[in-house]
Amino acid sequence: MLLLIPGPVTTADVVKAALAQDYAPWDNDFRAIVRKLCADIREAAGGAPDTHVALPLSGSGHFALEAAVRTFVPRTGKILIPATGAYAARLQRLASEAGRAVATIPVGVRERVQPARLAEALCDDPRITHVGLVYSETGSGICHDVPMLAQVAGDLGRRVIVDAVSAFGALPLDVSALPSVDAVILTSNKCLEGPPGAAFAVCRVDRLEAAHGNAGSWSLNLADIHEHDKKNNGGARFTPPAPTLAALSVAMDLYRQEGRAARLARYTANQQTLYEGIRALGLTPYLPPELQGPIIVNVLWPTVPGWSLQGFVDALKQRGFVISNFYNTEQPTFRVGCIGAITPADMSRAVDAMGQALSELPVAA
Repeated sequence: MLLLIPGPVTTADVVKAALAQDYAPWDNDFRAIVRKLCADIREAAGGAPDTHVALPLSGSGHFALEAAVRTFVPRTGKILIPATGAYAARLQRLASEAGRAVATIPVGVRERVQPARLAEALCDDPRITHVGLVYSETGSGICHDVPMLAQVAGDLGRRVIVDAVSAFGALPLDVSALPSVDAVILTSNKCLEGPPGAAFAVCRVDRLEAAHGNAGSWSLNLADIHEHDKKNNGGARFTPPAPTLAALSVAMDLYRQEGRAARLARYTANQQTLYEGIRALGLTPYLPPELQGPIIVNVLWPTVPGWSLQGFVDALKQRGFVISNFYNTEQPTFRVGCIGAITPADMSRAVDAMGQALSELPVAA
């Protein structure tokens, strides 16, 4: 059974095997696993040991995103979050319910954020202290030029929080080249091809040390996590998802062997195989080719008798493929993830399964 969703993803057998062992979270051997894992993630983000740190949190990416907003955006601050889609809307809600003032700029559902428009919004409102950017908007499949946008924000004296949850490990990112970025948020179960349960924030150390007292939360306080980590040599404050972290450490070994550019090339080949295959089936992708990112492809519902999303999902599952049974686009779509331990050959087989499922739709009476 292959997971063709944008996370959790299909994992390699050696990653699954690491989940089979029990771990004592405060055991010194396990602490060494976590220290190495965090160093590997920091390195994958382009961070140096003296300027950046990777901090683990239990839970999904939303936990780490809220922690980043609470930690780095002062309670008197204001965060601008371009309205790029469903996951930008979620970030807006996280910030608002954390008590932070939120501004936005409209972005078309089939448009990328324009650097000039971002600059204009920042110049118009000097109260804005931070910008929140979604790198890969899985609601639509569009990827935005976050390195460029972060540079624009930095040039105008603003700080940046990056939601790289479905982008990290595939799309390019170098935090050392982007001093405006306070935090990059990622999870274990997307492009790093680990199991779900852990999120990470790659943060600037100087910004963490300047952020004490902002969070208004104990659990979701990255500055406190960092202080605890320094004093306890990698020991967690609270019980962590130990098997997930151990399995992710194995997945990071595979990641280093493959390399980010090769992983992105594989995902891109997956996406192209899927995109061309669904068009050959007479289906219409939600995005044109020039906007389509490599992480997820959304497909407009076919206008044929007997169609139902859940029925289609069930038919694919019978053939060994799992896709999402919901969508985040304005128009009804089904969505197919292109990431995980899968290949273009797997995607070609998935397209064949889709064709078979469509041919078996019940005929309306």
